[in-house]
Amino acid sequence: MPDPTLESLKNSGRIVVVGASLAGLRAAETLRAKGFKGSLTMIGDEPHEPYDRPPLSKQVLLGKARAEHTALPRRRAVDAQWRLGVAASGLDMAARRVKLADGEEVAYDRLLIATGVRARPWPNEAEGELDGVFVLRTCDDGAALAQRLDAGPRRVLVIGAGFTGSEIASACRERGLDVTVAERADAPLVGALGGVVGAVAGQLQRENGVDLRTGIMVTALEGDSTGRVRAAHLSDGTTLECDVVVVSLGAQRNTEWLAGSGLGAGPRGIACDAGCRAFDIRGIVTDDVYVAGDVARSPHPLFGYQFLSLEHWGNAVSQAETAAHNMLSDSTERRPHIWVPAFWSSQFGVNIKSVGVPSMGTEIMITQGSLGERRFTGVYGYQGRVIGAVTFDNARWLEFYERQIETTAPFPPPFANVDRRAEGARPVPADFPDPSVPTHGPTVTLSGYSPTDRRLTFTPAGR
Repeated sequence: MPDPTLESLKNSGRIVVVGASLAGLRAAETLRAKGFKGSLTMIGDEPHEPYDRPPLSKQVLLGKARAEHTALPRRRAVDAQWRLGVAASGLDMAARRVKLADGEEVAYDRLLIATGVRARPWPNEAEGELDGVFVLRTCDDGAALAQRLDAGPRRVLVIGAGFTGSEIASACRERGLDVTVAERADAPLVGALGGVVGAVAGQLQRENGVDLRTGIMVTALEGDSTGRVRAAHLSDGTTLECDVVVVSLGAQRNTEWLAGSGLGAGPRGIACDAGCRAFDIRGIVTDDVYVAGDVARSPHPLFGYQFLSLEHWGNAVSQAETAAHNMLSDSTERRPHIWVPAFWSSQFGVNIKSVGVPSMGTEIMITQGSLGERRFTGVYGYQGRVIGAVTFDNARWLEFYERQIETTAPFPPPFANVDRRAEGARPVPADFPDPSVPTHGPTVTLSGYSPTDRRLTFTPAGR
């Protein structure tokens, strides 16, 4: 029988959650649901309680929902002390204290870090501060951009054709606004889904009236005498007049506040084991610091035990629940976080969903439907096994391929599929860009094997 004294100790004490996010909230709810009766402190750098981010680039930009109405529903009361609008600025692991930007410190017995990511800013700070230049990550970002789109700008420029950039362009077109998308790669979504599927996404944008310019970079943004953006200069020598610019160059993980803390944290995230326990810089796992959500890097047995960084809604929930469970459990009761990555996007009337790690694939096979009809299933292969799948308006096949990924099924799929066309008769190269070149498309990042690997750098020249 469990020792009641040990049970009491696990369910008492001080737990601090840094990150008033989806992951942070779901972890707090899980802690209370599992009987934690101690003090719980939630720290968040935004003044808002946890809210849902996916609607910001969809319903909010379309004017179908207000940004302030995206608060996450509560599964249960968390009875927490909320420290909102103040960022964590440091961590003293020896003293078990979180330092805050206002000079205060918060003591903990167990710590969960769920600080997530932020939008990568325009590399020229002065240009990025021009009136009319936006990023889209926070509730306030969504409200400000929606208000500007309501005013009916003459032309919107979206820099970057990853998922968020493509969804922004889709919202602009649905509003009837003229929009140009500038993408350094050959097509949208290539970092996440490869060139074969990216070509379809590019056709979709152009057919819906987007002025899509690929293989091109924005070299500078120009303002007028009042400090408002008026034009963008492109690498082909042309100048584009625009009065709204949305910078959609991907995300940066919020780990800078951990510099010097001793945790294995860097630009790729915070390394943790499969049980969500953070590693220190020596590769030794900690017993009182846990990680969950977009900021986490954890090894996955289905993908060669590489550390994966996932920017997925479902992963944040699953990992938060696992972390909370393990924070209250003995070592024999802890469980691994082995969620299969899954992602969805809605743009230009098409529902795009994926499972696994498509960006790890070297080949793709269209197993159902047709690329030309924009209704298909593409399956990705890596070293003779199914590694990922993507669907365009064909999600009914996704669960089947998720099982194939989980069971490391062979690639190409050996069975004769329903609705296979001639174009799916054999695999073709998936055509992903050179991984050494920065892209802003992937929502899953393969980040090596070492928990202390900090070699990743971003070169702003990519823009």
